[in-house]
Amino acid sequence: MITRRALLAGLAHSVAASNVRTPVLVELFTSQGCSSCPPADRLLERLDREQPVAGADVLVLSEHVDYWNYLGWTDPFSSPAFSARQQRYVERFRLESAYTPQMVVDGASQFVGSDARRAEAAIAEAAGRPKKALRLELRGPALSFFVEQPAAGEAVIVALARETASVGVGRGENAGRQLRHVAVAEKLIETGRSQGEVNLRRERFDGYRIVAFAQDRTGRITAAARATMSRDVQEHSAAL
Repeated sequence: MITRRALLAGLAHSVAASNVRTPVLVELFTSQGCSSCPPADRLLERLDREQPVAGADVLVLSEHVDYWNYLGWTDPFSSPAFSARQQRYVERFRLESAYTPQMVVDGASQFVGSDARRAEAAIAEAAGRPKKALRLELRGPALSFFVEQPAAGEAVIVALARETASVGVGRGENAGRQLRHVAVAEKLIETGRSQGEVNLRRERFDGYRIVAFAQDRTGRITAAARATMSRDVQEHSAAL
């Protein structure tokens, strides 16, 4: 016999399960020196703000490459480290060369970064694949991480990113434009491990977000999460 209480409990469990969203990492390789990139920057901002794909918790990162700096404008957020990361994707996807804007979803698919339809389709597909749990704890500048049931060769990468940025471009292909960015990667820390601790070397985290993800040897993202500041960190940041 099914009681009303049991029925309601089962319904509550069903609703809770339906509300669970799978984290999906969306990386945008972009540059302020590229005239094709602003539409992709706006798309990334929309994906972050609207979370338009059912069942997906979209975790975005804007990674600014440095190889367009010679065109007359040095992107202040660019780094050879982000160019090198993109080059690894070039090899993984067997592309002829790197390009911008390029969007990579969960390390499993890539396409022109301003293509909204491709982006939402790739995110939906990625959300249908199971992810491992990635536990994060931030205390002061130290972030501890733990991947459940890690596989050989699986390692965590920690990204420290500015929440938003707005820059007036003075020269180059985007001269005279005010460009907006979201989740601008400042550093990527490749830990080489599936569990451990990293020192982010910051005393304040207001205006920043921390995203961590595990990547396997094939380049696929197997786990991803946002770090939530502990009360100690929140109080420390507020006091500074």
